[in-house]
Amino acid sequence: MPLNKLLLPFFFLISPVLSLADDIDLFILGGQSNLQGWRSDAAEYPQTGLSLDKDILFYWEAVDYSSSKGEWGTLVPQQGHFLKGHFGPEITFARQLKRAKLNPAIFKFSYGSSNLRDVWKPPEKGGLYDQMVTQLRRAISLLEFKGHKVRIRAFVWIQGESDADTDKLAKAYYYNLLNMLNHFRRNVVKKPKLPVLLGLDEQHPRVKFRPQVFEAQKRLAEEDETIVFTSMRGLEKSDVTHLTATGVIEQGKRFYNSYLELTQ
Repeated sequence: MPLNKLLLPFFFLISPVLSLADDIDLFILGGQSNLQGWRSDAAEYPQTGLSLDKDILFYWEAVDYSSSKGEWGTLVPQQGHFLKGHFGPEITFARQLKRAKLNPAIFKFSYGSSNLRDVWKPPEKGGLYDQMVTQLRRAISLLEFKGHKVRIRAFVWIQGESDADTDKLAKAYYYNLLNMLNHFRRNVVKKPKLPVLLGLDEQHPRVKFRPQVFEAQKRLAEEDETIVFTSMRGLEKSDVTHLTATGVIEQGKRFYNSYLELTQ
């Protein structure tokens, strides 16, 4: 057998992304287009802290659009409709975590224009939520197979505008979100007090018309000291709801501050 073929498995095992059998601080991000970074042009990818990206593991799935192909890589812009792709709040969020001496890995699962009841669906009903859980378990198993100890640190949920489309969806949002979070914390990660960071565009016209979705996230944060709501108010937008690169960069910093609020 040629030498290069004999060396391939060995090279894979010592790949810098997967070889260091250390403790991983896993942050799980789920939601719709503002998590994806739909209007965040990677031509404006933040350069401050760029050197940190090579040491931050990243697994992502933008459903029916693009993905990391079921493997862990390192923090990068994702393929998108901009020439250089797009990016979400995970970039500045993860860099801040790295500066704080954590060893962050980011799992990101997103789908634009998706409501909680009919698209994500309740647990075990075959919706996007179940797909996210399946992908998450695969991602964790890949890390553990390489000898990493995975410490799940927080769940970030950026979603809700699509649930303001109708009165029925908006009224059900609190209980649908509560049900999902309870299942995720108790049955999936088995950490009932896992920090949860919530966010949505409270200035979106539909959310202002049906504020139940915004009020639901605020209510959950008020009822549970391990949940925090992170405002998008004042962040720069490119249209009625989607953040620009500038807005997304600031959003990531806000989520980091929210994480500190819950953990310090």
